[in-house]
Amino acid sequence: MSQALSVSTHPPQIGSPRPKVRPGRVVSYVALIVLSIAFLIPFAWLVLSSFKESDEIFLFPPKWIPTKFYWSNYIQATTVIPFLRYTLNTLLVAGLVALGNVLSSAFIAYGFARFRFPGKNILFIIMLATTMIPYQVLMVPQYILFRDLGWLNSYLPLIVPAFFGSAFYIFLLRQFMMGIPYDLDEAALIDGANAFQRFRYIVLPLTRPALTAVAILSFQGAWNDFLAPLIYLDDHNLFTLQLGLNLFKGSFRTDWNLLMAASVLTMLPMLLLFFLAQRYFIEGITFTGSKEG
Repeated sequence: MSQALSVSTHPPQIGSPRPKVRPGRVVSYVALIVLSIAFLIPFAWLVLSSFKESDEIFLFPPKWIPTKFYWSNYIQATTVIPFLRYTLNTLLVAGLVALGNVLSSAFIAYGFARFRFPGKNILFIIMLATTMIPYQVLMVPQYILFRDLGWLNSYLPLIVPAFFGSAFYIFLLRQFMMGIPYDLDEAALIDGANAFQRFRYIVLPLTRPALTAVAILSFQGAWNDFLAPLIYLDDHNLFTLQLGLNLFKGSFRTDWNLLMAASVLTMLPMLLLFFLAQRYFIEGITFTGSKEG
């Protein structure tokens, strides 16, 4: 009679030391959680108030949860103003602004990052100095210029300046491009590639994360811009969403619940854009900060 032997099929577990909990990391996580909650409170109030009656928003002490959820606020918010038309107008302006900033800033940054020429550093410092000029100082001269060009009450004053580059975006892309090894340029130069071909086939693909960050930032800036459309646009058919939101504020009464519902709808494309492209955005900002200029 054979004796059955019980063989264990589980390999012996090798004990691994538990990772040490660092107090500094715990403090960092707690601080990040607290700050996240602090930033989310106004957003939560905005979303919840968009379902309330207008009078219920101003109750004291504040009432967070609505007595009744008025889903019709969102329907009214999109019918009181031509919301769809304003959305398409804003998409047109923001899309062209993002395209202009990416193209022009990439070209200029490529020149500062990959070429040597007399006065390059001085020109770069002068360009960075323009970021310290407040927009309020430029409003009147720009308005006079666009008025003389006959561009008032059109999208040209909002779009055309983006195709001449932005100092901040040029700086961001230049820092990223300086981290690309010059050996790639030299290898392409030996193969007979000219400057534009090196830019198109080597530098530009490797700069995709930073280009994505520039596109998102410029698109968001144009999407949320209120002052420039207010200055240059008079025709209601050309209004952007930010000007459309201002129409909810009347001289004697403001429909705050409808305004907040429209504001939530206006924020949704930006949230969707960030979540879809957050990997490239964070990568572009992170690697740009690690480059030495």
